[in-house]
Amino acid sequence: MRPDLVIFDCDGVLVDSEIISNTVLSEVLESIDLHISPSECMDLFLGKSWDFCLGIVEKRLGTQPPHNLYETYMKKMFTKFEEELVPIASIEYALDNLPYPKCVASSGPYLKINKTLSITGLLNRFGENIYSATDVKEGKPAPDLFLHAAMKMGADPENTLVIEDSIAGIQAAHRAKMTPLVYCPEKTNPAIKKMKSVVFNNMTELPALVAKI
Repeated sequence: MRPDLVIFDCDGVLVDSEIISNTVLSEVLESIDLHISPSECMDLFLGKSWDFCLGIVEKRLGTQPPHNLYETYMKKMFTKFEEELVPIASIEYALDNLPYPKCVASSGPYLKINKTLSITGLLNRFGENIYSATDVKEGKPAPDLFLHAAMKMGADPENTLVIEDSIAGIQAAHRAKMTPLVYCPEKTNPAIKKMKSVVFNNMTELPALVAKI
């Protein structure tokens, strides 16, 4: 297959940020007396927009959280990113060996996307071809973001590949009639196995995998 476009999610696909961000989120929620472990944060919030996450937080708290919760979370998370964030292993190899149009489409806001890609040295690889859930009405698992990215890139959705790591992202890709390839560096989530998706464990596998589809 020679795809019109390869869409990359950001967190957990380009940058190794998921454990950092969910650990920080757990700590921030703990400070407002909402006890959600980092692993449960991963299960609840992975791949979702902040609006979605905020809805769950409000429901569990039974009241509105502090108005500065998001700012507190972002500030602490960015501090940790500066200290610990690295690119996903072998992502540079994968990008170097995928000679197709590429873009980023992430549930995060532009501030976070640009920050993480800048810290890890990946920002220049995508130029202006970066899209956020803030661009569309509904984030993942709705297809809006991926369809928006394909439209901006002039790609046929049915000839577009999506590199994802979350259930919400896989659902969004399917709903956009795109083909998801799922990066699972460790044990595959049983829920992902049920979604009939192509799963791979190392970014060095991705170029050959794309060529076979």
